[in-house]
Formats: sequence, structure tokens, C-alpha cells
Amino acid sequence: MVEQGTALRGISELRGYFRTNQTPIYFISPTAFNLLGIDRWVRNFHYINYFDSFDGGHPCVYLPTREPHEPFESIEDVLNYLLYHDEVRKFVGSQRPHGTGQAGKAVFVFFEEESERLAEEIGLEVALPSAELRHRLDSKIVTTRLGDEAGVPSVPNVLGRATSFDELLALAASAGLGEDLVVQTPYGDSGKTTFFIRGERDWNADAEEMADQELKVMRRIHPRAVAVEACITRHGTVVGPLMIDMTGYPELTPYRGGWCGNDIFPGALSLRNRERAIDYTRRLGDRLAQEGYLGLLEVDYLVDLTTDEIFLGELNPRLSGISSMTTVSASAYADMPLFLFHLAEYLDLDYEVDVDEINRRWGSDRLTDVWGQIILKEPDDVLELITDAPKSGIWRLDEDGEMTGGWPADDWHNLRDVSEGFYLRILGPGDHRYRGADLGILVTRARMQTDDGQLTERCRQWIGAIRSKFAGDPVEPDYEPPAHDALAFKSS
Repeated sequence: MVEQGTALRGISELRGYFRTNQTPIYFISPTAFNLLGIDRWVRNFHYINYFDSFDGGHPCVYLPTREPHEPFESIEDVLNYLLYHDEVRKFVGSQRPHGTGQAGKAVFVFFEEESERLAEEIGLEVALPSAELRHRLDSKIVTTRLGDEAGVPSVPNVLGRATSFDELLALAASAGLGEDLVVQTPYGDSGKTTFFIRGERDWNADAEEMADQELKVMRRIHPRAVAVEACITRHGTVVGPLMIDMTGYPELTPYRGGWCGNDIFPGALSLRNRERAIDYTRRLGDRLAQEGYLGLLEVDYLVDLTTDEIFLGELNPRLSGISSMTTVSASAYADMPLFLFHLAEYLDLDYEVDVDEINRRWGSDRLTDVWGQIILKEPDDVLELITDAPKSGIWRLDEDGEMTGGWPADDWHNLRDVSEGFYLRILGPGDHRYRGADLGILVTRARMQTDDGQLTERCRQWIGAIRSKFAGDPVEPDYEPPAHDALAFKSS
């Protein structure tokens, strides 16, 4: 903690503090994706990962030797494997500041009580709200209720239970929602736990997933998904740049409602909806602060393209898949990445900032530049052992759609123009490729989606070029792919 009477005044002094930070900070996750590039801003920042995205070439990434383990059933399993690994424990011990009993701070995406216990065992303090609090707030039912209390409206909906199609219709009728419905269960990746119900056949197809739990039943709208990251601090809620979600493109994901990328660009929302989204996010942040939540979170909004109304979609109380875009945005470089506000709280720094002034700057299109990212999952029914895959680095796409280069790079911050893209490899030689597997991420200085909700031609060229560089051998049919995504970085 900064000594009494020596408060850090303003962004410039905070930036200076992080450049000289002495506390080891670890991002422990399957990959470095969510916070890749934060090591540019924070001294003593380390990534501890399972997947080797950089062939051992990133100076801040630590990769323990892979050891035999039970099949991973969740992201939490991957995290706990890393926290329990002897080599990880020795590495953390070797970085411990001299003369202190604490090994440093740890940050995760998904974690559970066992993760907290394992971190404490090796002297790491988890720099996040508790797993118990996060799990409660993660519920789409709880999010809806908290949003209502904060004056943040959701799509017209009703909360309740249904064990049959007739009960679902009766529940929807009680709120005047009609018969063209969207149903969500409390927990799970929204791409896999959001159901579109127009008739009894749709209900029957997924009835087992929806019965016997509380449901959020919504009127179906024609939406555009908007995402924003925010950080709840002692001085108020700092709201990051607004961006448009990419959802359900079959070229990128096998899941109909699955998130698969984002675009940041000026004019992404009308002035009216941009102001509303910022206001709603601050209101929601203030309400969550009353629940004891502190730090980063991600909020999804839905803009009804028919009425231009904006509604709360869902809340992800964690780091997310848009942390990558938030960190590289023009507003982050004008001040500092949103994650550093999070660290300021969990390092218990004495600091002063004007949150209203920060939000005024960041809410302007003048501090909005153009970035796009796509998340490439395997969309086809394929099962093979990968023998070749594109390497992480900067690639160039020529006029014929050919991908050349693969120059080594630690992150995407130095991309120069729209012809370049940074590819982050997730699965490489020796890994299994299967339907739904996370193959990699591409970040560019160009939009990936058109105004009318289609992939740009350049985006399609990138997808084709990347996929063409994968090769593999068939796997025995009795192989069972993991029950989790490699990253699970955005949705709850």
C-alpha cells in the first residue's frame, strides 16, 4: 500500500507506479489471451498458461511441463491443474519478493473455491471478488433482478419455471410476451444455453435443458449485441469503450448463439444509445458495489433494430473476451488500460482519479479507433490430431486472400494497417481438433462485420486463409473431446 499522505494523484502517477511495480502479478489461465499486452504497462506481470501459444518465445509466459491428468471437464479444472503443478509452485516461489510472506497477486478468468484454496496454499492472494459472490451474480436471473433495481431495463420478460410447452406459453402469456420466445437458463455459455422457441418442436428439442430450473423467458426481438467492459472502483464505475458483438456465424462457431468476435469503431451506436449504455453501466456498477463487488466486469446489451431501444442482455462478473480489445483501444492509450484500475483496487493503492472526467473522455467517438477480433472455433464435425497449424505472430493478407508472414510478435499492439493481423494460436501440433474446439484468435485494425450484420469480405478471406494452414491425422472414433472450451473467455 502507498504510504499515508502519499496518494497517487491522477492517471499519470498511477501509470508511473505500475511501471515500477514490485508486487508479482500472475494471470493464470489456459492462454494469455485476455490480458495479453498488459506486461507492456505493468512491471512484474507474468502469464502462467497451459497452451503454448508462442513456442516458448514470450518472455513473460511461463509454461509448466505437461503432466498426465484426468480429463478436464471445465476451465476451473485447467486452472486447478496449474495451481497444483509443482513447477508452477516453484516458479511462484522463485519470484517472491525478498522479506515478504506473500508470493504476489493472482488473477483468473473462471475459478472456484478450490482454486482460492490452492492459491492461498502457495501464498498467492486472489485479486478478484470471491468465487461465491461471482457465482451468485453470474446467474442471468440475478442479473435481471439487479438490473431492474438499478433502473437498467431488460428485454420484456418473465421469470419462472416450465416443465412443458403449454406451461411455457402460459408463463409467457402472463407477461404478454406472445409466442415467439427466447428462453435462457440461469448459468452457462449463452451460446449453448439460449433457446429460440417458436413452437412445440423447438421446446421438445431442448426440453431437458430447460425443465426443472428457473427460466428467463423473453419476447423475441431483432437484436444487435453490444458489449462493454467496466471497472467498479472506490471512486465510481469506469466504463470502457463500447463494441459490437459478433454472434453465431457458422464460419466461426457451431453454436447458434455463440459469441465469436467484436468490432470497435466510431459510430457503432447512435449518440442516444451510447449515452444510455454508459449510464446503464454506471448504474449497474453502483448496484453491484452494494453487493460487495469490486473490479472488472463485462456487460452485454441488446439494441432492438426495429425500435432502437437498448436493453440489458447479461453480466459477466470477470475478465472477459473483450478485455483484449479494451486494452488496445485509443482510450486505454490516452489514459491507461481498464485492468490497471482493477489492479489499483486489489493492490490497495491510495489514489485519486476523476471518474466522471474519464468516462466523459472515453465515451466520446474522438477516442474511438477501429479494431476487430474473431474467435475461430472448429465449426465442422471433424476429429483429428493436429500436425500443422499457423504460428502466433503478425501475418499479412494480400489482395488474393493469401496469408503470408507469421513474423514473431508478443501481441497485437504494433499492428500497422488493415492488411495485417495478429494471430494467437490456441491449438497447435499435438493437440486435438474437434467440433467446437478453440483454434485461435485473429486481431486486426479493421472491422470484421458489416453494418447489416454480415462478415466482411476481408474477414471471410482471413478465415479461409487461417483454416487452410491446419492439417491433421484422423483420430480413433472412441476419443472423447473435452467437455469445455479451451478459453470460455466471454460468456458465463
